[in-house]
Amino acid sequence: MQGRGLVGAALLAVVLAGCGSDGYQPAGPFRPVPEGPPPEVAPPTQTPQVPSPGDPAQPNAGEQAGDPNVVASGLTVPTGLVVLPDGSAVVGERDSGRLLQVFPDRSPVRELMTVPGVDGTGDGGLLGLALSPTFVEDGLLYAYVSTSTDNRVVRFPLGGTPNPVLPGIPRGQTHNGGGLAFDLDGTLFVGTGDTGDPALAQDPASLAGKVLHVDVFGQPVEDGGPVYSRGHSDVTALCLGGDESLFATDDSAAGADELDAVSEGGDHGWPAPGPDSAAPVVDFPAAEGGLGGCAVSGHTVYLGALDGQRVHVVQLDGAGAVAVEPTSFLDGRYGRLRTVVVDPDGALWITTSNRDGVGTPAEDDDRVLRILPPGGASDSPL
Repeated sequence: MQGRGLVGAALLAVVLAGCGSDGYQPAGPFRPVPEGPPPEVAPPTQTPQVPSPGDPAQPNAGEQAGDPNVVASGLTVPTGLVVLPDGSAVVGERDSGRLLQVFPDRSPVRELMTVPGVDGTGDGGLLGLALSPTFVEDGLLYAYVSTSTDNRVVRFPLGGTPNPVLPGIPRGQTHNGGGLAFDLDGTLFVGTGDTGDPALAQDPASLAGKVLHVDVFGQPVEDGGPVYSRGHSDVTALCLGGDESLFATDDSAAGADELDAVSEGGDHGWPAPGPDSAAPVVDFPAAEGGLGGCAVSGHTVYLGALDGQRVHVVQLDGAGAVAVEPTSFLDGRYGRLRTVVVDPDGALWITTSNRDGVGTPAEDDDRVLRILPPGGASDSPL
């Protein structure tokens, strides 16, 4: 794991100190480098054991002895998740706007703050989270949230007041988007939805149904404005490969849901495909779709599926095309699966979405899972 700044580690400790102590020990220890570049943090000396999916030694462990895959339970529609430098994670609840800290060793959940002004009507709410690429220095989180009048990207330190980065994204009863991903150069990609008005997706004057590209102040990166790609129905998640390949999950209002490879100036054909429309990398029928999460590890893309109640596994070749028929895991085991994030150890953090008014919640829903994907994770860049 690449070193982190000692100053940033101290900042993280100060930010979270007010939340109390319950026995969780962050990954560490920290060690300063006496000379040269900024001090670093050593890699973890111990990695929490990560269960494999469907471990036959723990059948029905969630109902009996405690499911080793579940690191937190009793949440309500956790939608965004980011992994912190200390190995814990911050997860946001869609409707309440609460941010909660969860831990790989299943220590008790800590409530950190509530993002104000979140309007969860329809499918709006707190729809995405991203960690500042300089978090260890600035302590900032970015969130994609719905208000009563718009969708917007805001940023804030934990416990602080959100400030708008990109307000004025159209807001509707459905298809509000929510994808966030930082590029390796520190600029931000933002995925939006068509808000239930398909014509907006290919309207160059609208921010709806697009992937946008802005800097950390919300200013366009490209000369032509913030629109990076268009013709999307509902970009619920964005993820970046090691070679900076950008992928988007597009949850369609009609037909199959898509995994798209997004490039500057691309038109992804919603609602009117044309001869130059970009074809999806892969699509899934509605019964297997409801794509809401996206994570890349090596040549593998993992997709959380709400309606499909599984994680799709898409293996890609060096050219970014599907190499083998997609597979899946966790089929039907935890219900509706949404956010998927890969951590530095190759484990997947996954949120359930069974209390969203569509699913059938179990007594301990909603849950946050941490689990090794089948076959582990590849370190090879995509």
